[in-house]
Amino acid sequence: MSEFAHRHEVSSPAGDAPVAAQYLTTFLKPEMLHIYRQITALRAFRPVVLCQKREQSAAFPFDDIRLLPKPRTRALRRIWQKQILGRPITIYRSEARHMAEVLQEIRAQVLHVFFGQMGVHLLPLLEISPVPVIVSFHGADAGVDFEKPTHLKLTRRMLDRATLLLVRSDSLAQRLTAIGADARKIRLHRTGIPLAEIPFQQRITPGDGAWRCVQACRLIPKKGLATTLRAFAEFAREFPQATLGIAGEGPQLAELQELAATLGIAPQVKFPGFLPQSELRALYAHAHFFLHPSETPPDGDQEGVPNSMLEAMASGLPVVASTHGGIPEAVENGTSGLLVAERDPAALAQALLTLARDPNRYTRMSTAAAGRVSLAFDLTAQTRTLEGYYREAIAIPAS
Repeated sequence: MSEFAHRHEVSSPAGDAPVAAQYLTTFLKPEMLHIYRQITALRAFRPVVLCQKREQSAAFPFDDIRLLPKPRTRALRRIWQKQILGRPITIYRSEARHMAEVLQEIRAQVLHVFFGQMGVHLLPLLEISPVPVIVSFHGADAGVDFEKPTHLKLTRRMLDRATLLLVRSDSLAQRLTAIGADARKIRLHRTGIPLAEIPFQQRITPGDGAWRCVQACRLIPKKGLATTLRAFAEFAREFPQATLGIAGEGPQLAELQELAATLGIAPQVKFPGFLPQSELRALYAHAHFFLHPSETPPDGDQEGVPNSMLEAMASGLPVVASTHGGIPEAVENGTSGLLVAERDPAALAQALLTLARDPNRYTRMSTAAAGRVSLAFDLTAQTRTLEGYYREAIAIPAS
């Protein structure tokens, strides 16, 4: 059993609990811990996972899985639909019929599809599904490629066919209604954080100026990591003993390492890679600031509410971030963290300096950060909310 599974052991749903089918193409990518938590936290429903590929079985143990067959012609489908027709890839009608049969075989009462693009992928199923379908949106799936007419057309059809639409933040809800989603279908479902696993730790400000800053994310442009490095370089001029740890993997690693060297801060910046939960929480426990200056790239990709940021806040880390996506819905500017505009390293550095120069305010913000997560992002409470949405979808008459 994995370290995470051991910590996360809880009782299972009753054997006679109604079945809530859960669809992901792959169960489960390493960065999808929050989805694993959500699925395994269900109590009023028995989750059965439908997927085409099983990964990370040691890290994410789960037995009730139905592997769906991959069509032999899927490579040709990709070429035809995406490259020739320029449209999102959708399943064949034969696949949709098979999935509908599987839903009936497992006696599913509701189907939960994770990520908007997967809702589009399953559009032929949504049109014949024997059970209500809920599609949840998490960030990029509520904006990327909407400028492409065919993609937008199929997305709108998916939004119309889905029974309910779940969003991680109000900002995502606004993006869906902007493209025509029925606001009456949209429900807010926050990311759930297992608070019992993340003890609050009151930070002590370093008397020698050895502030430890951290950011944990995929190393991609949306995360604003170049802004983080430039802001830290400015912060380190006043606090030369400060350090920065950037945990995660991604295509920007070499570029960011080069930028750190150019800025003259390479000795103070560490890139430990993707960290397991125990090591990531240890990193948080020894840190003083969590940075997350996300920025909107040209394709419109935006965050919902970053999971790593919520865990950092739960541990008592004040957040210095940007007014991007759903971040302001978690970080109350001036209370549980400080927010600045996107792509503004000078403002980010000034926010860090403001807290570093005011130990009393820093301590208050540490306590407020943990309190904010406890109030609005508790896993148990959010799971009960999700189960309520399942019941609501089941009760809606089929159209």
